[in-house]
Amino acid sequence: MTTDKYVRKAIITAAITGAVHSPSMSEYLPLTPEQITDEAVRSYEAGAAIAHIHARIPETGEPTPKLEIFREIVSAIKKRCNMIICITTGGAGNMQERIAVVSEFKPELATLNCGSTNGGAIFTKTVNKQNRVFKFAWEETREKVLEGVIFENPFKILRQYAQIEKDNNSKPELEIWDTGQINAVRWLVEEGYVEPPLRLQFVMGSLSGMPATPETLLYVLDQTKKVLGVEFTWSVASSGRSQLTMAAVTLAVGGDVRVGMEDSLYSGYGKLAKSNAEQVGKVVQIAEALSIQPATPEDARQMLKLKGLDKVNF
Repeated sequence: MTTDKYVRKAIITAAITGAVHSPSMSEYLPLTPEQITDEAVRSYEAGAAIAHIHARIPETGEPTPKLEIFREIVSAIKKRCNMIICITTGGAGNMQERIAVVSEFKPELATLNCGSTNGGAIFTKTVNKQNRVFKFAWEETREKVLEGVIFENPFKILRQYAQIEKDNNSKPELEIWDTGQINAVRWLVEEGYVEPPLRLQFVMGSLSGMPATPETLLYVLDQTKKVLGVEFTWSVASSGRSQLTMAAVTLAVGGDVRVGMEDSLYSGYGKLAKSNAEQVGKVVQIAEALSIQPATPEDARQMLKLKGLDKVNF
């Protein structure tokens, strides 16, 4: 692989497990701290610079906000490689539990969801639910519950989360689920809660968010430049069957890419991914075909202007 300074580098994020998919959907979904750690390290070895981390209860795989489980995961990853760890603030738990990871761990990077969506919107039509046998009672219960809830991110929470991330010198990864949320980002900038250069993540393909199409990406990218008027880097996370297609489009038009089993359980048509690293490897192949070099963690730290792994609290 060339290291010519004129070769473009793209940051690959591996979203290891998330809080949407459940154990009965795939036997390969990582659930325990050890499995999540192993998957992060394999993804690093395959070319990912960032690991996006959620936590699960080891015995059942149910998403959890428990700090002790998060600590076990992030500490173990740090011991084994120098990946950037992006901790979710949009996972399990109430609003205060979701943000507690930032005050506790002071990560280099943490998510900041920029608007509310339907709770069931995070589900996509990528898993055949017919004739599925649930492994744990919580799986079926949770799917029914999510149909009636909102994934809440009101302006009060945006302000509080942004301030906590600022206080802990954790760069916010601004998650944009739909085009109108660009205005929320502009508000955060104007009020001084986030500062350029921004890190944006366009989350595409959810059932009540923006569709995962090339046309939508080009539109939202153009509008973001016009509305924000400040320096930013950007990445795309695309749910379900569109994951690799949108990864290719994103790389072609200048963005960074997030893949992983949080967003899709597949690696190619009808083929369950056996690991996050398998999905990362597909993106690396696409990138190399386009003469794009996967950024190392140190490359990514410089590109995103992060504080460094020595300044986290884990």
